[in-house]
Amino acid sequence: MAEPSGAGQHPRTILDELGRIQSTDVVLPLAEDAHRTLRIRCVVRPDKAQALLLDRLGLRLPERLKVPTSIHRM
Repeated sequence: MAEPSGAGQHPRTILDELGRIQSTDVVLPLAEDAHRTLRIRCVVRPDKAQALLLDRLGLRLPERLKVPTSIHRM
């Protein structure tokens, strides 16, 4: 299944490859209320092997960030 991606056929290798996909949360305090924050998750684009594995597994990472609904009300 995963051989064309260069990840081999071992489940551990596949999980290690997908585990390299990084994400981070950007946390910003809201000016009007110091106790409230806006948290936005950012995901690094996968490399070719990771993208092929995701495709074969039928998984998709977000193309772009969606604006939280609470932002529209500000």
